[in-house]
Amino acid sequence: MEQDFNFDELNKKIEKESAFVQMIRMEMNKVIVGQKHLIDSLLIGLLSDGHILLEGVPGLAKTLAITTLSKIINVDFSRIQFTPDLLPADLIGTMIYSQKQEEFVVKKGPIFANFVLADEINRSPAKVQSALLEAMQERQITLGSETFYLDKPFLVLATQNPIEQEGTYPLPEAQVDRFMLKIIINYPTKDEEQLIIRQNIAKEFPTAKTILNKESIINARNVVKEIYLDQKIEKYIVDIVFATRNPEEYGLPHLKNLISFGGSPRAGINLALAGKAYAFIQGRGAVFPEDIRAVCHDVLRHRIGLSYEAEAENIGADQIISEIINAIEVP
Repeated sequence: MEQDFNFDELNKKIEKESAFVQMIRMEMNKVIVGQKHLIDSLLIGLLSDGHILLEGVPGLAKTLAITTLSKIINVDFSRIQFTPDLLPADLIGTMIYSQKQEEFVVKKGPIFANFVLADEINRSPAKVQSALLEAMQERQITLGSETFYLDKPFLVLATQNPIEQEGTYPLPEAQVDRFMLKIIINYPTKDEEQLIIRQNIAKEFPTAKTILNKESIINARNVVKEIYLDQKIEKYIVDIVFATRNPEEYGLPHLKNLISFGGSPRAGINLALAGKAYAFIQGRGAVFPEDIRAVCHDVLRHRIGLSYEAEAENIGADQIISEIINAIEVP
């Protein structure tokens, strides 16, 4: 009985604490038409302190989504357009000599913001990509002999264009692994597209209101950590990750030749974190198997290496993940 009582208390607390999620969605929907999955993914990344890699053709509101979210939460936002001639100093900043002070002073780069949009990250060479990914992982930047800690919350939303691959520098697997989620954005429906056109030719484009501050997000992150994750769900997560490495042990021998490498330990950690954040935005105090299934594709699709055989047969990571989810027993 005591345990049931605790669950009731936790559910009530989460329901109360997650009320702002609906407010964020309402404000986002004023500006963004459709793209519910993108909005929920941004919230998951924000609440579980994870970064997001977005893949989609130009014009699907990637930039608009993150600028709108930064306005709703009243945080610093910066957009960095990645180009082949970009240098790490353009990103993190540099030391410049001040004649007035007769010493070197720090000039901070655009990475010093709460929300950073790294537009077309695969257009820049490895040096620049690694400078960004180091900041993402360590949450700090060293300039000269000084180390600067990045302000919380710190969310990087990196985009890559799936069409033009000429003159691009694909992200190495070890770097891609640092992104919590990889989101694929699709075209809007006919009705959504009609509404997009109507909004954009109207006299005034709709704007979102500021309804939250940084402290409320940091507080919400602490509440998300309290969400209950049962050992059975932990085992479910481990089974999913292990099935990407040894599919033959889970009755999926035909996948063995399609996968060159499976998910790293980060895959399991991020499935658990994203599952908790997903339960939170649903207003629940415990993680259910369907929460893990809901975030599974976004957490795993960039962590599974496809073999030449898979590419030859035109089998993608999403198809493999779906087969794994369907094969593993739900607790």
